[in-house]
Amino acid sequence: MSLADLARLIRRTGRIAEPAPPGPPTPPAPDAAAVPRALRGSAQVRHVDAGSCNGCEIEVAAAFGPVYDAERYGARLVASPRHADVVLVTGVVTHNMAEPLRLTVEATPEPRMVIALGDCAATCGIFRGAYGVRGAARDVVPVDLEVPGCPPEPAAIVEALRRVTGR
Repeated sequence: MSLADLARLIRRTGRIAEPAPPGPPTPPAPDAAAVPRALRGSAQVRHVDAGSCNGCEIEVAAAFGPVYDAERYGARLVASPRHADVVLVTGVVTHNMAEPLRLTVEATPEPRMVIALGDCAATCGIFRGAYGVRGAARDVVPVDLEVPGCPPEPAAIVEALRRVTGR
């Protein structure tokens, strides 16, 4: 197939991707956090594994993968908290991760949001009372939004990020 044939095929076929689902409701849900206006449109996300079983990490990878594609709604993973708008916390906060989590949130510039992803980050889940657990994310840093589930589905993760970006 020549380059010209390929160009004609692309033009004839057109776009075949599925359209985006409808956006989040204009007035946020009552349980949604008040999102700072500066975060609307796009949000840079710093993920912190504070002591999880890696179930949530697999779902975060799926949420940012080609099927769910959270980036098309303005959410993007970044490597440094200094570049982030949102801190995404997974897992219970262990004693060894309490200080690094606190420092990561402090290094994230204002305005910022902290999202507790999964039952462990929100309530300690099945690890409540374990000897190495300091507590839930809200016991160490202020949490703005919680995403329930063990682990939460990628669609729920994308929905939470869409609440932040408003897209």
